This record gives sequence, structure tokens and C-alpha cells, in this order.
Amino acid sequence: MNYVRKNIAAMAGYMPGEQPTDPAVVKLNTNENPYPPSPRALEAVRATLEKLRKYPDPLGTEVRQTVARLFDVTVDNVICGNGSDDLLTMAARAFTEPGRALATCYPTYSLYETLAELQDAPFESHECPEDFSLPVEALAASKAPLVIVANPNVPTGLAAPVAALERIARSIPGVLLIDEAYVDFADDNAMRLARNEKNVLVMRTLSKSYSLAGVRFGFMVGPAEIITELMKVKDSYNCDQLSLAAAKAALEDQDWLRENVRKILAERTRLAVALRSLGFTVLDSQANCLFARTPKISAEQLYLQLKARGVMIRFFHRPRVREYVRITVGTPQENERLLAEIKTILG
Repeated sequence: MNYVRKNIAAMAGYMPGEQPTDPAVVKLNTNENPYPPSPRALEAVRATLEKLRKYPDPLGTEVRQTVARLFDVTVDNVICGNGSDDLLTMAARAFTEPGRALATCYPTYSLYETLAELQDAPFESHECPEDFSLPVEALAASKAPLVIVANPNVPTGLAAPVAALERIARSIPGVLLIDEAYVDFADDNAMRLARNEKNVLVMRTLSKSYSLAGVRFGFMVGPAEIITELMKVKDSYNCDQLSLAAAKAALEDQDWLRENVRKILAERTRLAVALRSLGFTVLDSQANCLFARTPKISAEQLYLQLKARGVMIRFFHRPRVREYVRITVGTPQENERLLAEIKTILG
């Protein structure tokens, strides 16, 4: 095909997790929250329906004001996005191009590589050590204009100390974007770096801890000078009326967030203990998922046999990670079903 750019024709494109249509399937493959969003968010969506004939606020001002209050920054330090992926696209547009690299580690969120390919930018990937920890020294030595670190990382769920992220930020000549999609399930966060460092962006999503994956909303906090430049490359109305209303209400209901997170952390611990009792190696996750493997069956076979039994988990057919499966932490009932099916498969 001669119609598209050569780099687009050559790339495979990002493949999202499978979305089964059967409601009876136990869906533990895309790290969604098994509990409902804040009732305040649902009511805000209902109250917004009559506004759908009008364009939304292109800047998401009310949500930016809410984020600014929560994280002790100003509105000028905040930008809204149609989920984390939109914010990542803005960063790739603003900072990378042919000859200007995007750097990250491996394994991590594979969309980062796709975004570099879309920009026809060099992709600089630094291998994680055997224990899947962050390759801090390699990233700190990078000369790329954009370095992205998912913390906690995916698919492993491991988190690096904030001091390690600070070292990277203070060592590189470019921007450090910290993707904190799962940080509400972790022991610490890097938002203070977005306030204190001149080259750090911290990104959050409402898809995981806030149970709003379906409305697609995220935000990013960083120096006002960088946020101003990102505003130039975002789509004009990138967040719709419904997502802005839901996001504002959900962010204001921190009690609901904390209770949902508490339940997921309790189940994460219980599920990890149960899997280890069945002979699994399970990494010490700080996300709402577990990265695990067993010597009794290949990761691919475990994924396929669970799928045949109506339980979806995630399998990645890539080097190193193909030995593991990623399991979203579900409700107690969903986790019990998962464990029962695994026991049947392992005999």
C-alpha cells in the first residue's frame, strides 16, 4: 500500500486486551476495577445528559481546579486527557520526532513503543534486571527528550522508590513522564516531583482505582511551562461532557475511592497467598493485579485453559513476560472462581 507513511505501514499497532461479549465470563484480564464507581459520579453523568447538544469545556477547567486542590498545585499545572493514552500521545507529539527518541524500560506498557513508531521516532528500550526492577542507572544516562516510567510498572505491578525517579529526573536532559495509572494501590507516589522538579510530569487515570474505565479520563500534573506546550498539541475537545462530569464528581469523593482501594488491597493479599500455596511464583505487586507463573503448566496453556472455562486473564506473547500471566484482582467471588478453576487445571 502506497497511501500511508512507510513507518505506519511497517508497524503492527497496539493490541488492547480482549473484551469478551459473554457477561458470564469472569473478566480478570484488563485491570478494571470490580467495584462500581462513586454514586456521585453516576449522578453527575445523569445530570449532564441534557447538555450533550453543546460542546464541552475544551480545557476541562472545573476538573483541573479539582485536581489542583487535591494535589496542591495551580490550574496551570494540570491538563486533562481522554484517558492516559491521550496524554501519552500528547507527550509523544510534543517531545519526539525522527531523531528525537522516546526512552523507557522493558517490560512495560507496550503502547509507549507504538507511540514512538507513530512519530517515526527512535525507541530506546532498557532491559529490566532479572528481578524486573527498574533499570535506574540506564534510564538516568539516557539523552532522550522523553523518558517514560510506569510506576507501579505493568505488567509486573512492581514499584520503584520515588528517590530513584528523582535521580532519573535530575540526571536526564529531557522530560521524565511518570505514568501512575496504578498508584492508588501503591505505598507511595511521585506527585511531589511534579511540584518540585522542572522536568517531571506525573500522569493519573480514573480507569483503575476510580472504576471509570468506560468514560476514558486522565490528567497530568507538571510545570506550567510544559503544560502550556502540551495544550498546543491536544485535540480541541478531547474530553466530552460525560467524562468531565464523572471525573469531577469521582475526584471529589475520596472516601469512596479509599474504600474501593481497601477492598482491592485485601483481595490482592489473599489471592497472592492462595496462588503461592498452589506453587506459583508471585511478584510483590503494588497494582491491582498479580504477575505470576507456575512450573506445573506454561503461562500460555494456563491462559487458554482458563479461557475455555470462562475465566479471562492476560497472557503476553513477548520475551521474558511470556513465562507469566497477569491476573486482575477481582471480587472475592471472582477470585474464588479463578482459584477453583486453577486447581482443576493443575489437578
